[in-house]
Amino acid sequence: MRVDEFDFTLPDDLVALHPAVPRDSARMLVVNPATDLQDRSVSELTDFLTENDVLVVNNTKVLPAELVGTRTRGEAVAKISVNLHKRVDPQQWRAFARPAKKLAIGDQVEFLRESVDPLRAEVVEKADAGEVQLKFAEKGAELDEAIKARGAMPLPPYIGAKRDHEDQDDTDYQTIYAKHDGAVAAPTAGLHFTDRLLDAIRAKGVKIEEVTLHVGAGTFLPVKVDDTEDHKMHAEWGEITSSTIETINEAKAKGGRVIAVGTTSLRLLESASMDGELKPFCGETDIFITPGYQFNAVDVLMTNFHLPKSTLFMLVSAFSGFETMQKAYKHAIDSKYRFYSFGDASLLFRADLAAKD
Repeated sequence: MRVDEFDFTLPDDLVALHPAVPRDSARMLVVNPATDLQDRSVSELTDFLTENDVLVVNNTKVLPAELVGTRTRGEAVAKISVNLHKRVDPQQWRAFARPAKKLAIGDQVEFLRESVDPLRAEVVEKADAGEVQLKFAEKGAELDEAIKARGAMPLPPYIGAKRDHEDQDDTDYQTIYAKHDGAVAAPTAGLHFTDRLLDAIRAKGVKIEEVTLHVGAGTFLPVKVDDTEDHKMHAEWGEITSSTIETINEAKAKGGRVIAVGTTSLRLLESASMDGELKPFCGETDIFITPGYQFNAVDVLMTNFHLPKSTLFMLVSAFSGFETMQKAYKHAIDSKYRFYSFGDASLLFRADLAAKD
């Protein structure tokens, strides 16, 4: 399909700069292709869940992966900022640098923060679109701690361009169940959950299972091709354990559904079921879902509202239907739902399952 078919006009004032308080008070648009749209609240999610359902969340933890430093060549000093987006090995990261034109292979960069020693890295590779590969002096857990001590939470560019980083962002831009360091962007649908909501979900007889997909900064990159066939997704690392697979399969056997919290959870589950059978998964995925894709694992998707012409808007159009999502997003804009990472939520039902009902 042509990328411009996924375009729409979004008023600037609908881009949320802060989350709803409390988190589960955010609005939630329920989109079922077989019924009318419903304006609800995240706190009412349990109304749409049944016993034997499995709610799948992504427990990745966002690293404070935005680093600011200096590159020195003799007496020439340049200020450099980077967003780490993919770990290559215990000592190296891929990153998007600004301004990348001031970096060359072999350059040394010192990342600074008050009251801690500089974190040093060497530029070992340059790629397109401002991407570089950095080799740090530290490695492994020592490097992770060094990044945490010097980095800032990597807010999405559509938020960072409108306001400065705030201390509250360190909490707001992290799910309450985050466990495993590695993401440089939050799985934002999960930001709506509170302990109160999770307790209510369990009380309904719904099992909550965790998977891990370390979200990369590639999630923010624009689609620069004219046709979806020509777009290449950035790979991200994920894992689904055998115990989670067993829980899901048992639930399915009893008539339960899989509700994915976020497109990250969905992409990982679909990657683990490419041959039609859901299996344990550990490795990288670059799955790109567009209309025409046949879903294997996920029945219901909870997700935020996405950018025009983005891979994520293409994904939700594949899930609930292109025309259905066009109508849903028009309704959301007309009703002033809040968009993007700190915005409101949608609960989407699969088009092919709705048609069978």
